[in-house]
Amino acid sequence: MLWSILKILIFVAIVAGLTYGAGILMENAPGLRIAVADIEFALGPLQAVILALALVAAVWLLLKLAGFLVALLRFLNGDETAISRYFNRSRERRGFQALADGMLALASGESRLAMSNAAKAERYLRRPELTNLLSAQAAEMSGDRTRATEIYKKLLQDDRTRFVGIRGLMKQKLSEGDTDTAMKLAEKAFALKPRHEETQDTLLQLQARAEDWKGARQTLNAKLRHGSLPRDVHKRRDAILALCEARDLMVDGEGPRARDMAIEANRLSPDLIPAAALAARALDQQDKPKQALKVLKRAWEIQPHPDLAAAFAELQPDETPAERVTRFETLAAGKPDEPETRMLMAELHIAAEDFPAARKALGDLVATDPTARVLTLMAAIERGMGADDSVVRGYLARALSAPPGSQWVCDSCSAAHETWAPVCTRCHGFDTLAWKRAPAPQIALPGAADMLPLLVGAADGGSAG
Repeated sequence: MLWSILKILIFVAIVAGLTYGAGILMENAPGLRIAVADIEFALGPLQAVILALALVAAVWLLLKLAGFLVALLRFLNGDETAISRYFNRSRERRGFQALADGMLALASGESRLAMSNAAKAERYLRRPELTNLLSAQAAEMSGDRTRATEIYKKLLQDDRTRFVGIRGLMKQKLSEGDTDTAMKLAEKAFALKPRHEETQDTLLQLQARAEDWKGARQTLNAKLRHGSLPRDVHKRRDAILALCEARDLMVDGEGPRARDMAIEANRLSPDLIPAAALAARALDQQDKPKQALKVLKRAWEIQPHPDLAAAFAELQPDETPAERVTRFETLAAGKPDEPETRMLMAELHIAAEDFPAARKALGDLVATDPTARVLTLMAAIERGMGADDSVVRGYLARALSAPPGSQWVCDSCSAAHETWAPVCTRCHGFDTLAWKRAPAPQIALPGAADMLPLLVGAADGGSAG
């Protein structure tokens, strides 16, 4: 609004200035005399100005006409010039309109209409870098994968569209389940555009599925370097990859390197439960029990877990059940009111045949959180205290239909897993497993949370009731 008013004021000022100047010129200037042969023209000041403007316009028109004649001569000689471009403007308008209509048809799910408009756009524009992608996507939507593959391969021949072609072929291979070829294509796409976030994620996921931990760590570092991953997420995922690499090294018999890698994984992410358990075992093997104890206590304070308890038990494998109860009290002190801590202490007291203490440790979980594990523990306690078989069978019957409690559950697809893994076995998501309650019971109790997991290797005399 203000700019419009300002333009009007400027226009009025220019007109007023020209009028004022013309008035001064008419009053003071002597005029202009032009003699041609025996003819003389006497022009006043205003007439002279008008004549000058007319001459400028005439020269401008003459130059334009000369340029048009030169363009006409070149056009007749076969060169593409302004005349041919003039006639091509109509074709371009039709072509871009067909391209726009094709994109709208593709977004609307009308594959045949999209393919028809793509062909029309190519006929008018003759720019395959624009129309081939539309044709390929329309062919995929219509189910003509062969046609789509042909077009994607054509895109590989142009440097400007090579990335698009590789990406399209990669997605086709992924949908076909050919992950090996898809990973090779993802590596090529990543080499062309290392900043492309979707390509980074796809390559990282494929490398994790293929257990290429070193390659996955390089891709992860690239994501951090290009700003597509927060630093805290990078540290956790780098810890996961280091943990997986440590496991492979253990299988290959490279114990020292595996232990160093496990400790590094725990340093990167102290709250990663499998890394903490493995790092504690590695430190214990290096005769560093105090450091191993510190690692487990810190992880337990973040989130109690049976795997941490199992690693804690391995630090003193020859202790008696009573000694084990006493030692575990230091671990339980970090999270004394957590259900996992209470179930753990109940298990240890059952192993020591101190059933009243086991019931006290279990507290009111039977009423407030009756999971299958809690009810099984209660059945063992009742059996140890000499309750009737009907009471014991009642708890066991309830345990069969009770929720399993916390499990390794995928945040993406909610699939429950018996043990932790870096990649979900259902949706193949990387770093999606979390220790939590599943939306609905899906599997039996995980192995790490079975009844009395710490009794394996414990001193003789333990009883589960």
